[in-house]
Amino acid sequence: MDGLIVVDKPAGMTSHDVVARIRRLAKTRRVGHGGTLDPMATGVLIIGVNRATRLLTYVIGAEKSYAATIRLGQSTITDDAEGEVTATTSASAVTEEAIRAQLAARTGEIDQVPSAVSAIKINGERAYKRVRDGETVEIPSRRVTIYKQDVLDVRRGDGVIDVDVDVTCSSGTYIRAIARDLGAALGVGGHLTALRRTSVGAMTLETALTLEQLEERAPDVVGLPMSEAARRAFPQRTATEEETRTLRHGGPLSAAGIDGPYAVFSPEGEVLAIVRERDGRARAEIVLAPA
Repeated sequence: MDGLIVVDKPAGMTSHDVVARIRRLAKTRRVGHGGTLDPMATGVLIIGVNRATRLLTYVIGAEKSYAATIRLGQSTITDDAEGEVTATTSASAVTEEAIRAQLAARTGEIDQVPSAVSAIKINGERAYKRVRDGETVEIPSRRVTIYKQDVLDVRRGDGVIDVDVDVTCSSGTYIRAIARDLGAALGVGGHLTALRRTSVGAMTLETALTLEQLEERAPDVVGLPMSEAARRAFPQRTATEEETRTLRHGGPLSAAGIDGPYAVFSPEGEVLAIVRERDGRARAEIVLAPA
């Protein structure tokens, strides 16, 4: 029961709610998730069970893809549909060309200010709590990379425009902030009305399981056993028998010229460790197959 589960998270649940459900199904407390999804969002949520929770640090840092819908013409306090509308401006005059141009201008490395209603801590307290207590919160910008923002559809309504966008971005990117900033740049305001995460690294919706499907499989809920999970998440190297013995005891290997972190496997295909090369040696960051 060590491994990763690719869950298709339903709307209305927090990531912690999903973790709690998996703990019950897998009959273990040692469960965690690799990257929070807001309650309104659906899609890929990576869950680690038992020893695989040690892989989640790397999962959190993987690039992610989303299918998002942005509504132009309305701003909300949360930058998504769960918050109250704070301003309305007709978007009727906004052209599709202007929408595409503004998204293109915000593709690549950018400095993004996360949404004020977020779990980021300001002076030790969550930003969303400070906002709910009536404070004005200023969150510093952070450097993120947006690899692509492809417009899939543009639909016009009564003074609003709904834009469907396919986004691939680095970890730490707020899709709500993309919606907010696009609306601000166009002078009409904007917020997120739908969000579905379609992939985390190499793990996609195609292999995701719903909570109902996991209920049927319980307690055997792990979809990706440790070695398979490591193959999906990392570059890989196969060790010799001697290197396997060395790595099982936490010793370093000779460098192989692989950009880390990467997974090292025994000749039999068992994942041994996650390593990173420095100073001419490959040193274990996590030993997964102890002596």
